[in-house]
Amino acid sequence: MKSIKDFWYVVAESKELKKNDVLARKVMGEWLAVFRDENGEVVIMQDRCKHRAAQLSKGKVCNGKLECPYHGWTYGKDGHVVSVPSEGENFKQTASRKGLTYRTCEQDDYIYVCLSDSEELEAKPFPMRHYGEKGWHTIRLQNHFENNVTNCVENFIDIPHTVYVHPGIFRTPRRQKIDVDVRRYGGVVKATYHNETDNLGWFSKVLNPKGGTITHTDEFLMPNVSCVEYIFGPNRHFIITSQSIPQEDDQTLVYTDLTFNYGIWNKLAAPIVKWQGQKVIDQDIEALANQMEVIKKYGDKFSNTPADVIHVWVESIQKELAEGRDPRLLPERNKSVSMLV
Repeated sequence: MKSIKDFWYVVAESKELKKNDVLARKVMGEWLAVFRDENGEVVIMQDRCKHRAAQLSKGKVCNGKLECPYHGWTYGKDGHVVSVPSEGENFKQTASRKGLTYRTCEQDDYIYVCLSDSEELEAKPFPMRHYGEKGWHTIRLQNHFENNVTNCVENFIDIPHTVYVHPGIFRTPRRQKIDVDVRRYGGVVKATYHNETDNLGWFSKVLNPKGGTITHTDEFLMPNVSCVEYIFGPNRHFIITSQSIPQEDDQTLVYTDLTFNYGIWNKLAAPIVKWQGQKVIDQDIEALANQMEVIKKYGDKFSNTPADVIHVWVESIQKELAEGRDPRLLPERNKSVSMLV
């Protein structure tokens, strides 16, 4: 059996959590207080004091311990209360005073949490491709979407919407035929595109100025990662990786890595990539907020075209997780479709 909680979710970038800081975060409706202990290791607790239910994230960190802002109860890295000021020397540590802590790790300069205590926990978070490697540059963006994780990741790996939501910036309508091979396997949906040329709007000027051959793949990796990868000719490579963090059923925080290798042009391209990447995301934020408004009023029963097979298979994986089944046990599927863009 597999649960949506058996995975790692980003709560912050490592650089956001300084010594003696405490951050308030929310994942799947759970309030979290995030801080570093005396050794600089990350601690994540339920954002609730055991005493009178104050938010611990509104307190302060002293010598790697978290002090509640209401009555000064102080928590150590294992969640145990280590001091109650009103009790003074009469303080005794008891199991009933232990706060709820969660498993955490740091990888690729992200801080992750897992809300599950199951043995089904994934061993490690998704590795950010080429992060920190020589010759590669990464720009990180954070954005809030008023929609759920499934609709967000489907948007991020959806080509047909780009010509309408991002015209001129990221594709324009040409009714160009694109063939797609889609595969579902092991909790992954992967689409490989053929016949793409230079229809990438402003991005073409930066990514593919000579109109070289394009290799393009889109991937969904359960439960919340999308990865869009472009290879332009022999020496230009661009990857968009998004981790969609469920805050509530209709609220998602998305951490996006724009990772690229343009050789000597990396530094020159960086501000252009950042501006255009954020512009595209801003347009998606507006489109997805409107989609959720309509869903709340009329429901989420969708009509599909053959080009939507990637979405249908993403939803099949999400359904398995929601119902407590392991999507990796779904039969492998392969399908080839065409779309006009």
